[in-house]
Amino acid sequence: MSAGVEKIYRMSLYSFYRISRPSADKVPQAEVESTYKRLRSRTFWGAVVAYSLYYVCRLSLSIVKQPLIDGEIFTAGQLGVIGSSLLFVYAVGKFMNGFIADYCNIRRFMATGLLVSAVANLILGLLGFFHGASGMSSAVFFISFAVLWGVNGWVQSMGSPPGIISLSRWFPLSKRGTYYSFFCSSPYLGEFLSFIIVGLVVGALGWQYGFVFASLGGFIGAAIIIFFVSDTPESKGLPSVQELSGEELKEEDRMRTAEIQKSVLKHPGIWIIAASSAFVYIAKYAIANWGVLFLQKEKAFSLESATQIIAFSAALGVLGTILAGWLSDRVFKGSRIMPVIISGLLSFISFGLFLFAGGGYVANVIYVSTFSLAVGVLYCIIAGLMAMDIVPRKATGAALGIVGISSYVAAGIQDIASGYLIQGYTEAAADMADAVYNFTPVSLFWLFAMFVAFVLPVVSWKMMKRK
Repeated sequence: MSAGVEKIYRMSLYSFYRISRPSADKVPQAEVESTYKRLRSRTFWGAVVAYSLYYVCRLSLSIVKQPLIDGEIFTAGQLGVIGSSLLFVYAVGKFMNGFIADYCNIRRFMATGLLVSAVANLILGLLGFFHGASGMSSAVFFISFAVLWGVNGWVQSMGSPPGIISLSRWFPLSKRGTYYSFFCSSPYLGEFLSFIIVGLVVGALGWQYGFVFASLGGFIGAAIIIFFVSDTPESKGLPSVQELSGEELKEEDRMRTAEIQKSVLKHPGIWIIAASSAFVYIAKYAIANWGVLFLQKEKAFSLESATQIIAFSAALGVLGTILAGWLSDRVFKGSRIMPVIISGLLSFISFGLFLFAGGGYVANVIYVSTFSLAVGVLYCIIAGLMAMDIVPRKATGAALGIVGISSYVAAGIQDIASGYLIQGYTEAAADMADAVYNFTPVSLFWLFAMFVAFVLPVVSWKMMKRK
């Protein structure tokens, strides 16, 4: 490729993904309000549904762990390494893509990530069929899985930043907290769909079909983004959201995005939020990534029952994230700390009951659902609203990138540590389906993380607010 052609290629790629220019065709004044509300609603719900389908493509591995272990395809330790490849790459990707997305066309950026994620899942499913038929070596199969799951991690990081940036571009500050709570429910909606639908598919057809059906959800989500999400009000011939809502332009709104992003990097509050969010994610991903296996091996539930219990928890997580904004804005009059204390204590107690108390199907549904309800509030406030409260609108993606890299590095470390703690305290048997598991060490690790998650922001609140 010649230098000239390469330059044109780079410029065209940059032009394709950069934030849309204001449209030359302006919406007539009489139609501005109705057009704005219609496009805002389409963009918001399109982003919510599409991001939930991002999670379908992210959680497929969690559902197939038991058949992969029992079939002696991978060990728990190997699955921890594979799972962490997504999380570590996702952490770096979310940091970088958070900064990049502030400059991007969110519709194209978000759709690209989900489309590639769907392709990665499809290849993993097809690779599973090929492995069984060809006798591919275990080492090659493991490396292929880890690499593809890592690729999936990078493109998964292209989902959250543009989704949240759409709130900054389309909603005034007075409504952003409430709508952010709704957006935060989309991961739980994705978990619910994954554990119910993909869980049934895996139980009926085999683990390979879990990846295939997850990819179908990804393709549908990419289409939803393309047809429903709009980049900015200005790109549709509308005034800016500040003009539409009557907000006064602040000095920071006139600053260059790069300057604002640098100031965010120096804000001590963002790094405290990032550390707290990291511990939230250790506990949250312990349930999402290991909950099904825990219920099967520690509490002797079937795959169908285990996936249903985790699915119920995801459904309550939706309610928790929706409640977060309402509790903080209405009940506690804008206070972020009081709902953090209440939801943190409830998360810690219910998580402890889930990990160490007995009980049957209904009891475990109550334990894990209460945990997800409470941690949904905690996650939404700490990892989202607190960060958005202390940074300018133009640096929303940067702030979430900082929080994201901390959270997902911690989640990745959790996946490796959990996998080897589970494997290290398992008494092997001739048939791995008969192995005896000891989850006590890993459960203590998970519960300690949950404790730190809500204590840290409470004791550091004054520093978090400092400008």
